[in-house]
Amino acid sequence: MPKYRIKHITRYTYPSPVIDSANQVMLFPLDDERQEVKKHDLLITHQPSVELFTDYFGNKVGIFSVIKPHRELTIESIIEVIIHEAELPDPDTASETQWDNLNKIREQFPYMDFMLLENGDSYDEIAAVVNSLMNETITPFAIAGQMSAFVYDNFEYKKGITSVETQVDEIWKLKAGVCQDFAHILLVMLRIVGIPARYVSGYICPKNHELRGEGATHAWVEAYIPFHGWLGFDPTNNCIASDRHVRLAVGRSFTDCTPVKGTYKGSSEHKLEVSVTIENGSPKNDNFVEPPVFSYQVHNPGVTDNSYRRFMEMQQQQ
Repeated sequence: MPKYRIKHITRYTYPSPVIDSANQVMLFPLDDERQEVKKHDLLITHQPSVELFTDYFGNKVGIFSVIKPHRELTIESIIEVIIHEAELPDPDTASETQWDNLNKIREQFPYMDFMLLENGDSYDEIAAVVNSLMNETITPFAIAGQMSAFVYDNFEYKKGITSVETQVDEIWKLKAGVCQDFAHILLVMLRIVGIPARYVSGYICPKNHELRGEGATHAWVEAYIPFHGWLGFDPTNNCIASDRHVRLAVGRSFTDCTPVKGTYKGSSEHKLEVSVTIENGSPKNDNFVEPPVFSYQVHNPGVTDNSYRRFMEMQQQQ
């Protein structure tokens, strides 16, 4: 049962004062039988009041506003969490029984929400791959593992060629991207074959630096396995999500789990920097902050937009 301490800092800076900044944060780790939250502090510049609610998918969400003029907004989330290793399904469960169960529940609440497919032109190609892997004589757990391995084997892990808005058609064409894109493709493959699948936002914690996405925000997929429940598959690393994966939120896609998003009134020019520090056990140096793992600059000098300017955090999950 490893214990992790994670510091996640998001900082926006503006060349001139902005006002009326309204924001939503999903930085609250899930607290359940697999993940025990020992402590969580959320520190925001200007000390706004944060209103909390639970969304449709069971995620804890905070909303806040900064009305007065400001040139910087920093959101610092510090969590301490204990992770329990995932229990794997009984290998002796009959595959036919499991597939029959999936056929019955796929149009029932809440699983139907995790069967939806976005519009796209590449589904015939993806379906052809899915059908070549499909074999109802083996369990949904085994099929999900094979599909995760397919994404790992056939997609290149490459930063900087996609964004949070990249759609499945482009990812499929590029055959490359980061964890967010790998998860996107696996979601589609599992849903085509009839397995409910949901997007997971969180962190993957370092050990021997052998995993992609360590020390940053990460994304993977949870598939519903009949008579067992939701089980995580990490196609970026071709592994089962276990005691090194810390979950923040789940949803149908990234847009349901966006860590920070909001609007403000003022110049469209701004800079976003994100840093993530992950420690095993007790903190060693509370003042130490990793250099930004993500930095994004919007250039538009001298232009002021008097309408509300929407900006989704462009922190791509690695």
